Amino acid sequence: MRRLTGLLAIAAVLLGVLTVAAPADPLRNMDEVAATLQACWKPPSGSEDSFVTMKFSFRRDGSLFGRPLPAIISVVGDEKARQQFIEAAIRAIEKCSPLDFAPALAEGIGGQVFMMRFAAQKKGRPDKYAFAEEIGS
Repeated sequence: MRRLTGLLAIAAVLLGVLTVAAPADPLRNMDEVAATLQACWKPPSGSEDSFVTMKFSFRRDGSLFGRPLPAIISVVGDEKARQQFIEAAIRAIEKCSPLDFAPALAEGIGGQVFMMRFAAQKKGRPDKYAFAEEIGS
């Protein structure tokens, strides 16, 4: 009986190791795109009360179209701090790309320009800075 119990335990462990997690669902709207990109965002230390709004585009396959560009910049500190903050936002977008778009989102997203704000808030303030919006047509 002990042997059977041991074999069942080993089988359960092996099954758990061999089970692959299901991939995430495709992104259906820009709120989901913003949340996905926000999960990749890590502001540089010491950059509280700073933000940068980035402009970027995606291809229908979810890859980036060109390099994200800063549109609005408000970074506390010197030029080096400013550059580090902007590069961190660019890395966040590039790190998460390519994205997996649902067919309906992919159909209309190709070549559209979007803006998203990346911010570093002081501790205790709500994180109400993640958004992505379409600009132009």
